[in-house]
Amino acid sequence: MSILKEFREFALKGNMIDMAVGIIIGGAFGKVVTSLVNDVIMPPIGTLVGNVDFSGLSIPLREAAEGKTEVLLRYGAFINTLVDFLIVAAAIFVVVKAMNTLRRKNEEKPAEPAAPTPQEKLLTEIRDLLKSRS
Repeated sequence: MSILKEFREFALKGNMIDMAVGIIIGGAFGKVVTSLVNDVIMPPIGTLVGNVDFSGLSIPLREAAEGKTEVLLRYGAFINTLVDFLIVAAAIFVVVKAMNTLRRKNEEKPAEPAAPTPQEKLLTEIRDLLKSRS
């Protein structure tokens, strides 16, 4: 089997397409969460803390000098990214929890017993006839 044929079979499987759609939606969701954190959540928190812009918080490690750029430890950007992560993690937790709940409901439904085969029906009738003769 050629490599191209194997790759085509792999790429056209439903799981691969589902995964691609999930990655695209996840990327878009990440942008929405980043905007939510940077533009909606952090400004009020910064205002409550004392008009602090978290994205600009940093500690200079080396001052700019003679053609060298300043080196900064940007802990404010890290705080924004950490809040991003916590929101995404919470959203994924909610989705996984809902999926697990649905899966458990489907597993809890008892399967209907299989209908007896024609041979079983015939054997049951024979057994009942033999019992009635005794």
